[in-house]
Amino acid sequence: MKAYLVGGAVRDRLLGRPPGDRDWVVVGATPEAMVRAGYLPVGKDFPVFLHPQTKEEHALARTERKTAPGYRGFVFHADASVTLEEDLARRDFTINAIAEDADGALVDPFGGVRDIEARVLRHVSPAFSEDPVRILRAARFLARFAPLGFTVAPETLALMREMVAAGEVDHLVPERVWQELKKALEMPQPSAAIGLLHDCGALAKLLPEVDALFGVPQRPEYHPEVDTGLHTQMVMDMAARLAPGDALMGFCALTHDLGKALTPAHELPKHIGHEHSGVRPLRALCARYKVPAEYAAVAEIVCREHLNIHRLAELRPETVHDLIARCDGFRKPERIGQLALACECDKRGRLGLTESEYPPGPRLRELHAAAMAVSAGQAVGAGLEGPAIGEWLRKARIEAIKACLRA
Repeated sequence: MKAYLVGGAVRDRLLGRPPGDRDWVVVGATPEAMVRAGYLPVGKDFPVFLHPQTKEEHALARTERKTAPGYRGFVFHADASVTLEEDLARRDFTINAIAEDADGALVDPFGGVRDIEARVLRHVSPAFSEDPVRILRAARFLARFAPLGFTVAPETLALMREMVAAGEVDHLVPERVWQELKKALEMPQPSAAIGLLHDCGALAKLLPEVDALFGVPQRPEYHPEVDTGLHTQMVMDMAARLAPGDALMGFCALTHDLGKALTPAHELPKHIGHEHSGVRPLRALCARYKVPAEYAAVAEIVCREHLNIHRLAELRPETVHDLIARCDGFRKPERIGQLALACECDKRGRLGLTESEYPPGPRLRELHAAAMAVSAGQAVGAGLEGPAIGEWLRKARIEAIKACLRA
């Protein structure tokens, strides 16, 4: 019985990055032997155990065989005869198929160290094509490692395209797509994930509302990058920069301009009313992937209101108040900060504008704070009841916004 450190812990050490969870593979053992040694069994589909002291996961070396379409159609085989190389062969990418023994020696049968040095994301074997989740994992890994210079090997991209053409992504369940998408949105360069999914054809299958943005022109005086798909990618990366690890902000960036794909051809490159027409495809996307309610609500606010925030200086105090109320900003004040930040990402996610200031952001927060300083308790203290409280609140908050504008 011999244990090897595998996967991300080895990869990240070789990349000089802080290690995450440490996973181990055990060769030459049986489940009974693991239990006798004090390990706690936790695996449901295959033998996984927790170390009695460190509580780190130790999985028995195993192989897998495809038995049905999709990512669930696998039969796993684990026993003492399975070798380390056989276990590593079933992994997705060469950079994840490196093991390290107790003495620090590396076992690297598929050239993972070489690909780390070359900054290449490459599949281990043709078995990659048996699991459509690996397309999503490739996108997520690229979003994580693109800032380090990683690219996808041409043969891996070709294989991903073949998988899409064969209909493998059609078997992905909504919950798993959302899970992987959310993780990609938390990465430092989420645009790389969307770009890879677009290049291999998976985006058109999974997120057609987003895929349709590529090739749609915008007015160059406002969008020097012109292409709406490219703009969306730039906004996503700006969100990752201004709100690192915030998948909610990344989702708002991803979906804020969906309406531009619906603009009639004769109106291009203008996009009149796209902030309203984008709500319907956004709701469809959220329903399809069972997106959490808070994500769906905030993304819809950003989609609907982002042009209003860009022209905040032109809005009357009454309009500002009603915008805040429409966003539920009095009951959920955090939404106004989220809206301001998302709009800043939109403005700065454009060619040549990444370092620009965004005055409407802090201004919106100031006006919101002034209105929030007026409370229903003040109306009650003045002896008001029922509907009169709401009427008084609106007028008083509008006056507070006016005063803030004059200051």
